[in-house]
Amino acid sequence: MSRVAIVTGSSRGIGRAIALRIARDGYDVCINDVASNQSGAEEVAKEIQALGRKATVAIADVSKLAEVEQMVQKAVNDLGPLNTIIANAGIAQVKPLLDLTEQDFENMFRVNVFGVQNCFQAAAKQLIKQGNCTPEAPGKMIACASIVAFKPFALLSHYSSSKWAVRGLTQAYAMEMAEHHITVNAYAPGIVGTAMWDLIDEKLGEKTGAKKGDTIKKYTNELIAQKRTSVPEDVAKLVSFLCGPDSDHVTGQTQVVDGGIIYT
Repeated sequence: MSRVAIVTGSSRGIGRAIALRIARDGYDVCINDVASNQSGAEEVAKEIQALGRKATVAIADVSKLAEVEQMVQKAVNDLGPLNTIIANAGIAQVKPLLDLTEQDFENMFRVNVFGVQNCFQAAAKQLIKQGNCTPEAPGKMIACASIVAFKPFALLSHYSSSKWAVRGLTQAYAMEMAEHHITVNAYAPGIVGTAMWDLIDEKLGEKTGAKKGDTIKKYTNELIAQKRTSVPEDVAKLVSFLCGPDSDHVTGQTQVVDGGIIYT
């Protein structure tokens, strides 16, 4: 029997890798991103269809609940009853705490925290309404946290704070959703070769005088036990586990996948 998942922010990077991996695992997938990334989202949907799975694209800004609710409905209308949501979409910004504006702080929390809340609330209501979650086949709600949800990085303070909030929401949802046979977990990537980390590398370099690419190399050599930068597929492998039956007894956890930076 086919299963249906929504992956937010999945036109590129970690989201794309997750969408492709879970399609290989047997999921039909709703690809989501904002309007400016629509062409990328459509490309990922075509890649999934080429794997023999169904795919649809739902353009929505996760910071807006009404758009998220429409996204969930489009996924269900196009692919069938929902089983899993992966709230992957997020933003980052490099800025000292004393330079942050109210707008900076609000934008970060709107996407990274409100976005997870909106996705989890809309998906949970849909899963409960469908009545298809059982102890033997629970629904799955999964969020994107980060290693900075365990120990912040300087100059990424509001980003770090938003990811601590994701950890808290994940635990709280796990408690409240257990009676509905829905598991709730998060994944915490480290330093990953994506557009987001390219931006972090560039902006941290501006502060320290490091050349482009040098900061990520320095962090990789000094912080990562395995001495290599993560790739999106490293993260997708963990999310595959969280989406599958082998994790049915796992809930409320934020699992780290970073090559050995944070030890829990």
